[in-house]
Amino acid sequence: MTEFSVPMRVYIEDTDAGGIVYYANYLKFMERARTEYMRSLGYGKVALFDGLQLVVHDLQLKYHKPARIDDEIVVSAKLTALTKVTFSMSQAVYLGDQLLVEGSVRVACINADNKRPAAVPKAMFQHLTSQIGV
Repeated sequence: MTEFSVPMRVYIEDTDAGGIVYYANYLKFMERARTEYMRSLGYGKVALFDGLQLVVHDLQLKYHKPARIDDEIVVSAKLTALTKVTFSMSQAVYLGDQLLVEGSVRVACINADNKRPAAVPKAMFQHLTSQIGV
């Protein structure tokens, strides 16, 4: 699967007192890219399956360079692994051809009522499998 990417602009609300993007805001940018990727596959936030939720299980980020106010960044998401309960993505934030931040995230499917792990719905599992060629 090729990388899915979304252009975004950095606004003043994204920056800290030093005028650079506050480190935690990269997580928001990456969440938006993951959401748009899933939406492009037909799984918008409100279109998820009844009784299930997708939650971040773990993530890792590495910061290389900062983005600044009014920068036009591109945030990518690429599906890298899939199990019966989780899927993983690599993500990155670019300014032009410069890598600013890179990371990986594992998303788990849980039962909305008891918050316990639940199987990724069969149709979604098959669709995601086709995206990574498993």
